[in-house]
Amino acid sequence: MIEPPLLVMNDVAKSFGASRALDGVSLELGPGEVLALLGENGAGKSTLMKILSGAYRPDSGSMELGGAPYAPRGPREALSQGVAMIYQELTIAPALTVEANVMLGQERTRAGLIRRSEHRAIVSEALKTLGHPDLKLDAKAGSLSIGGQQLIEVARALVSKARVIVFDEPTSSLTERDALRLFEVIDRLKSKGLAIVYISHFLEEVRRVAQRYVVLRDGRSVASGQVEGASFATIIEQMVGRELTELFPKIPRAVGAEVLDLSELSGRKLPRRVDLVLRRGEVLGIAGLVGAGRTELLRTIFGLDPVKSGQIRVNGSIDSGSNPHARIAQGMGFLSEDRKGEGLALGRSIEDNLTYPVLDRHARWGWLDLSARRGEARHWLERLRVKAAGPTQAIGALSGGNQQKVALARLLHQDADVLLLDEPTRGIDVGSKAEIYRLIGEQAATGKAVLMVSSYLPELMGICDRIAVMSRGVLSEAKPVEDWTEAAIMDVATGNR
Repeated sequence: MIEPPLLVMNDVAKSFGASRALDGVSLELGPGEVLALLGENGAGKSTLMKILSGAYRPDSGSMELGGAPYAPRGPREALSQGVAMIYQELTIAPALTVEANVMLGQERTRAGLIRRSEHRAIVSEALKTLGHPDLKLDAKAGSLSIGGQQLIEVARALVSKARVIVFDEPTSSLTERDALRLFEVIDRLKSKGLAIVYISHFLEEVRRVAQRYVVLRDGRSVASGQVEGASFATIIEQMVGRELTELFPKIPRAVGAEVLDLSELSGRKLPRRVDLVLRRGEVLGIAGLVGAGRTELLRTIFGLDPVKSGQIRVNGSIDSGSNPHARIAQGMGFLSEDRKGEGLALGRSIEDNLTYPVLDRHARWGWLDLSARRGEARHWLERLRVKAAGPTQAIGALSGGNQQKVALARLLHQDADVLLLDEPTRGIDVGSKAEIYRLIGEQAATGKAVLMVSSYLPELMGICDRIAVMSRGVLSEAKPVEDWTEAAIMDVATGNR
């Protein structure tokens, strides 16, 4: 006997003004099943899931949950009916304990007082179900790793008696170890009969956790099928609507003169005594585990973090104490891994964010030439295929991947000679990644130098000329990419070599 679907979404549509975000999307999800929801940034995945979780109301269409009509009037009502959302940006209270975070919003009380013993029993049982009974209930949530904090959110969903859990880009900030632990948690949830919607741009993960997939493109469901037996090339083509002949484009380039020279560079805590030479025309990748000091290295170079000792030589000139303003004047551009916290001004427009570093380029006698600036912004939006209403749209209204494209476009508009890129493709779909890789290669081919941090080893191996590995703040020798394997990189990153 075939079990009926637990969740049905039928012909769901949603528009924002003249923009059609969803155009009649339907899907089904059974108990104990993991469904991968795939598509490029702006394809409609987040909008569809916000409708499912009650954050948006659909313009038309219907939903059923457990065979009954389902039309939540808000996230709280959706949660009470059994639908939980685990967002990419975690929603924990860092100053509260693990126990308090799990029970937040669903406290058990008697005469206005919290029933602590019942709380502890409920949370302990949830963590045991997830395979993590060792997590201390009285530990401050902010002291845990990102993986531990994510576990709190999943436990909160279990306590709410969720029947459907949506994971939105859950591994984007996780270490490899935490990602593997998350996959085990999802396996446990599946075995308990929960239904899982899994959104990810990493197709390797999709093959590990999901049984079926649905592809959205331009607000429509364009493909679906079984994950087993489906080729990555086919799924990518379905996502982007065209054949993607080469994920890592090979752009011919010649390595030129030294442009950045680090000598025994140390930061306040990290990095430690780094020696590195970066040349024009090359892409040099920095691998390593989260917390190894890779981000701190880029921030120290750019003047965001102080230099404790050592020297930074830019185009032959020694300058160890510059601030970001001076670094920009020297021809450096920095792409932060934390685009929401410090990489973008979310309340400002796309054109503001894109042109802030070089406003003087659009000024005449102290006045901004708004028309010329808007034209430049529109040029970069078109070149990077940013899905937006136009240059005046608030950047906070864009999807995460499109925000990342604008952050990268800012460096290209700045025409920086040295590009410091920290996780440049985090949260970006496969098709857009190929475009970003091509842009990076083209920038190097024009004589620019790229220093790039990434936790995704295939992209380092695919686009870099040389790779260095950071472990506990110490950077290895940078060697040609052909001298590395992924296993060798991990050996150095974990301190085995």
